[in-house]
Amino acid sequence: MKIQKFLAHAGVCSRRKAEELVRAKKVRINGQVAKIGQRVDPTKDTINVGRKKIKNLPEFVYVIVNKPLNYISTTKDPQGRKTVLDLLPAELKKQRLYPVGRLDYDSEGLMLLTNDGDYTYQLTHPKFEVLKTYQITIKGNLSTRDVTKLEKGFWLDKGFKTSPAKLRQIEERDGESIWEITIHEGKKRQVRRMFEAIHHPVKRLLRVKLGPYELGKLKPGTWKKVKKPEKKLLSSTQ
Repeated sequence: MKIQKFLAHAGVCSRRKAEELVRAKKVRINGQVAKIGQRVDPTKDTINVGRKKIKNLPEFVYVIVNKPLNYISTTKDPQGRKTVLDLLPAELKKQRLYPVGRLDYDSEGLMLLTNDGDYTYQLTHPKFEVLKTYQITIKGNLSTRDVTKLEKGFWLDKGFKTSPAKLRQIEERDGESIWEITIHEGKKRQVRRMFEAIHHPVKRLLRVKLGPYELGKLKPGTWKKVKKPEKKLLSSTQ
């Protein structure tokens, strides 16, 4: 197994970050500075990142949570706010789980937490184009022109054009409407920025799907263990 893949599988970091650590000469194999692509046998070799010895591959754990409002989608918060890890019992916190991707403080819904760094990389790296679906409540309702613009993609910021999105209207009521939108990108506050750009601010954002995982009937603030699917990740290229 290549050293960067081992570090990702061991839950040290993502594969991309592992490559950075190797290039920075912070990784050693049997006391020697590691090289990108160097193969290791975790049952025989001694692998260190800095002064820390990396043990053999752990048992991988996959957990989905329904993140409520006002929770941070990181493991720690300098401001002392609650994080998604606070939703888990003590025995799961010991597994060194990390959130896959993020949801904003004022957003809700599906998040995956795992100690499988390699799988995290597959779910989050832009080249895999993993689909994410959100149920959003917006001010007003979309015109045919708005829908076409979102479905074709448009210049959101200088240098950034959104990829085509998939939309489905769920409901319309007084002064607002509910839509489902599916994208594969993950720029900061992207969905909110897209709808602000067409003058329909998002009043509520709930993620209901992430790759192969669905929120289903999971209640806010609760969690459940899931399995890593054997099939390929659900992406926009499939």
